Amino acid sequence: MASCGPSLHGLQRWIEPVTSRHGLEIRTATPGDAAGLAELLESAGDAIPERDLTERLGVLRQAAGTVLIAVQWGPPSGLVVLHWYPTLGDARPTAQVTTLLVGVEERRRGIGRLLIKAASQAARSAGCGNLEVLAGLEEPSLREFCLATGFSEARGRFTRSLRKQG
Repeated sequence: MASCGPSLHGLQRWIEPVTSRHGLEIRTATPGDAAGLAELLESAGDAIPERDLTERLGVLRQAAGTVLIAVQWGPPSGLVVLHWYPTLGDARPTAQVTTLLVGVEERRRGIGRLLIKAASQAARSAGCGNLEVLAGLEEPSLREFCLATGFSEARGRFTRSLRKQG
């Protein structure tokens, strides 16, 4: 069976923060980010109490996946939640984006692209061969975003290979 990378606990240390030229940082979320994430999620209509987010972020840090946030000045402006698992169809695990969110005021600034790039790097580090987006499939702007960032639409999801094309 395919391995999901070295240790699940160690992956959080592999994900180095990525900083863009405009000072935006993409990094692993910590329980200390719960208040800002609660604001971001509430702005998207998903009210989750800060205490619950703190607990869930702690649980997710121990799971096969990661939570990455985009931070510039103040609370997070974007979020991607990524999980990976082995499949019968590929020797390498598959990574799934189950949440992809950029604050309404922060959209169209490249934050979503940076989050997907960082998620792809994390998935490659975990030994994954493909990245799928399952989050927000009913959202027309997400479809456009996925197609513009190299995903193909198939079987009710967006997918792209994590192997270097060459």
